[in-house]
Amino acid sequence: MTGLVGVIDEGTKTISFSIYTTPDFKEIAAHRVELFLISPKDGWYEQDPRGIMSSINKCAEEAIKMLPEQGFSAGDIATVGITNQRETTIVWDAVTGKPLYNALLWKDIRTSTTVEQILAKVQDPNHFRSSTGLPISTYFSALKIVWLKDNVPEVRLAIEEGRCKAGTVDSWIVWNLTNGAIHITDVTNASRTLLMNLETQSWDPVLLETFGIPEEMLPSIHSCSEVFGKITSERSPLRGMTLSGIIGNQQASLLGQMCVKPGQTKNTYRSGCFLLCNTGKKPVFSSHGLLTTVAYKLGPKAPTIYAIEGAVLVAGHALSWLHSKMRILPDLKDAEEVALAVPTSGDLYFVPAFTGLYAPYWQPNARGIIIGLTQFTRKNHIVRAALESICFQTRDILECMRQESGYEIRKLHADGKLSANNLLMQIQADTIGMPVFRSQSKDLTALGAAMCAANADGLNLCRFDPEKYYVQVQYDTFQATTKEAERKVRYRKWRRAVDRSLGWVINQTKMHSVEDDQVLSFLPMAIYFISGFAMLVHSISRSHSNRI
Repeated sequence: MTGLVGVIDEGTKTISFSIYTTPDFKEIAAHRVELFLISPKDGWYEQDPRGIMSSINKCAEEAIKMLPEQGFSAGDIATVGITNQRETTIVWDAVTGKPLYNALLWKDIRTSTTVEQILAKVQDPNHFRSSTGLPISTYFSALKIVWLKDNVPEVRLAIEEGRCKAGTVDSWIVWNLTNGAIHITDVTNASRTLLMNLETQSWDPVLLETFGIPEEMLPSIHSCSEVFGKITSERSPLRGMTLSGIIGNQQASLLGQMCVKPGQTKNTYRSGCFLLCNTGKKPVFSSHGLLTTVAYKLGPKAPTIYAIEGAVLVAGHALSWLHSKMRILPDLKDAEEVALAVPTSGDLYFVPAFTGLYAPYWQPNARGIIIGLTQFTRKNHIVRAALESICFQTRDILECMRQESGYEIRKLHADGKLSANNLLMQIQADTIGMPVFRSQSKDLTALGAAMCAANADGLNLCRFDPEKYYVQVQYDTFQATTKEAERKVRYRKWRRAVDRSLGWVINQTKMHSVEDDQVLSFLPMAIYFISGFAMLVHSISRSHSNRI
């Protein structure tokens, strides 16, 4: 049977609805809108859950309008899949259906004190890694639920009265599309909560008790590919359609890149970077700070495929910072041109640890540095160093993946909006010393979700056997042009720069142990150097503004 598959792609910055044909998975219609980000304090990131749903409905409506010119109609959409930003957490009232607070985004760090409280009990940040594959970190959903329970009276009351529901964004979407009839998630999203046991693939009683989270709040866990039910919301243009696929966005990208064999690895380049390496049917537990996660499970009876993952918190966001805060970069789209104005970064290194470092360091007390400045430094060098920082952080993770996966990684698959930067892709190949295969479709997340949805039993659309079925993905290839000796020298310097960024934020208890007069004696000097650096950046910007 031929039919169309619709995909809701709910990301950190954008929402889209795409429509694919089967079994060739050709995209024939799509509409995308920007999501509004709320940041009430530094390091706090929120979104309006109701805005997420209205944006989904708008995108679906506009994409469906494009079908007649392709010879199709809305009735040809056989099923719908969902892919979403993962650890982002929403709590809502099961009676009214209204959100009890804004969505807390995956990168929100307000739960730092919550992490400290949990660590005071268990001591070791890796205490739950053997069961969840994850460290205790602000990153994951369990800590966000605890923070909401402890700090939002409406949430605490709803929990006490048994009417609070919680979940990642996929659960919120499904709840709304089905008028509250279905509260579910899939194994990929559940594996990012710090509440799911990787072996049993169910909510872990020990973890629920540790975090004080009632299981009845949480969704039931399913595979990525099965018929979940019908869309019944009168507000949705998708009403009457089947829901049959849910998968976290980075896992969807791994599947869309056809990284279906152990050792195959992809990196998605956006405001952050997400590297996943397929490790097959057996989970690999990292001793170097990588996360163990479910890659996909294509049906209730299908085997669970695992991956190890490393996240780069600041990738494209470093360029945004240079544009909006430092005024060094005229426009984000100019980054490649500006960096190409100089042949190298001039031995400059930029560690963009604005709110700490993720894998493989997991150092929340690290802060950003730019090191190697000379009187000859131009803003072009700083922009180029920002691009190189993305590539060095990627290599950090790949080095660990090589050691721990047990597989030889021969090439890196790349996608994401930032991968359109040709210079970035070439620097990446030169930094890691192996080919980079950039998908000509800059984002394969929706494709992966479409394959999950179409694969579900009972639809008769297509059967996706990862060993046999192949979706043709077109690539641009970037080959390494540097020698191993050169790569080693530069990477060694990068690691030295990272070392200098660590431990910058001093714990408050340690601060109080320092004599006040000692602290105060450093203030004039600190102010002097900060002022001097600001003047230097301003001088560089003014002196060379005409050169770019």
